Amino acid sequence: MVEKKQTIYIVIPAYNEASVIGDVVKGVRRTFRRSAYDFEVVVVNDCSKDDTAKVAQKAGATVISHILNTGAGGATSTGLSFANRNNAFIAATMDADGQHDPKDVLKGVNIIMKNHQYDLLIGSRLIDSKGMSRVKILGNKGLSFVTYILFGINTTDSQSGMRIFSHKALQTLRWKTSGYEFCSEMLWRAKQQGLSISEYPIKAIYTEYSKGKGQNNWNAINIIKRLLKRRIGELFG
Repeated sequence: MVEKKQTIYIVIPAYNEASVIGDVVKGVRRTFRRSAYDFEVVVVNDCSKDDTAKVAQKAGATVISHILNTGAGGATSTGLSFANRNNAFIAATMDADGQHDPKDVLKGVNIIMKNHQYDLLIGSRLIDSKGMSRVKILGNKGLSFVTYILFGINTTDSQSGMRIFSHKALQTLRWKTSGYEFCSEMLWRAKQQGLSISEYPIKAIYTEYSKGKGQNNWNAINIIKRLLKRRIGELFG
């Protein structure tokens, strides 16, 4: 229980998610209205070609629109920077496709509020992978293994889009990549800055729509190439 309300920013990067973003925003707002926190839902519209921005705003989100598509890493960076500039106490990120349960976001916020030693909390779908396809499990475990080999960070789900950031992490954590490889790079930068990283279990809600979104295992190969290039460049550059 908190003595006074603290503002929590929930950042949702979105690209062409008009068909689902309204329900996602409403679900987050419904969940956090029942909590002890003041909150703001921020949708970063990454130059969508559909009505993502209009639907998100109508559902009650603050919308930031990119005039160029920057990728998941760029959109996430924009949203977290906005939260930091507005003195967010804690921020969270989640996917726009309906894969994440807003209750899991609130659970992560509560964990970080009660355990101040955590700076970056990863919502892991792999602690309990029920409902996740074998292909996605293999791809995520593979990228988590690569993250460990390249950066020495051991996580079960390095590619999860649900992450909770302490005030300290919001102020200091930055990354250089804009594509999906930012998920692993973020962990690397957090380690470099001495931030405490932990995980907690979340469930994944898979619909036919969400199954078609996000990364695929072929894209994982490109992610590994880009991470390896950046790692070698910083080691010997």
